[in-house]
Amino acid sequence: MYICPVCKKKLKKLDNVFHCQNGHSFDIARKGYVNLLTTKKRDPSKSGDKAEMVKARTAFLDKDYYRPLAEKTASLLKELLDGKKNAAVIDSGCGEGYYTCIYAHSVPEALFFGVDISKSAISHCMTRVHIRGLKNCEFCVASSFELPFKNEMADVVVSTFAPVSNDEYARVLKTGGRMIVVSPSPKHLFELKSAVYDKPYDNAPNNYALSKFELERSEIFEYTRTLETTQEITDLFTMTPYFFKTSVQGLEKLKRLDSREVTCGFDIRIYKRIF
Repeated sequence: MYICPVCKKKLKKLDNVFHCQNGHSFDIARKGYVNLLTTKKRDPSKSGDKAEMVKARTAFLDKDYYRPLAEKTASLLKELLDGKKNAAVIDSGCGEGYYTCIYAHSVPEALFFGVDISKSAISHCMTRVHIRGLKNCEFCVASSFELPFKNEMADVVVSTFAPVSNDEYARVLKTGGRMIVVSPSPKHLFELKSAVYDKPYDNAPNNYALSKFELERSEIFEYTRTLETTQEITDLFTMTPYFFKTSVQGLEKLKRLDSREVTCGFDIRIYKRIF
């Protein structure tokens, strides 16, 4: 399924190395993933989430506060794939693999390919795969804007809190293929913003400018959960873009919270490739 990130020719696996016909090669890491992020456009060692951030994100996600979202998306995948054998699903910007592994377990007849720019995140994806004994998903280090897949190989692309690329996602999707995009709903984590901002605001809807897709349907999916500790509150807030927009004073307010009921809200959209 992979193509060479240098020359775009098909990669073939031989032992523990991927090769292309032009002599480019990429070793498969001991954990089982392959790094297809080249130094031509970015330094792989400095790309994406670092190990500490991956650890904090993993600690929070493993408490399953977002599991209803993962199961909701998995049910949409089942519906879209409709039992098709060996359908290919790309989870673009998959992070440390929490969602991807739930999808792969829920839809065992499909093949899942997780992609993230962070080597630390992809390494943890493989830990999840080995723990759960999954045989229908694999992972690589690569950019969402330069996916290492041939044209029209995927039935579905999933993007959860990740960048969305009109041209690249259209390229790898089959004609009529679907894209599931998950972003924050207007009220997502509003209670935390109320605790740190003098004037809390609703999240604005995203405009992805997807000229090669048509929107088939959209849904706001929301539920509430109680964060039990200051650490959970801090871990969750650190995972969001709000963290980088918040003053030191606001973060100090956050650290004084010992528990808080929050709205977990998601805008789920399904697009169909039309060009």
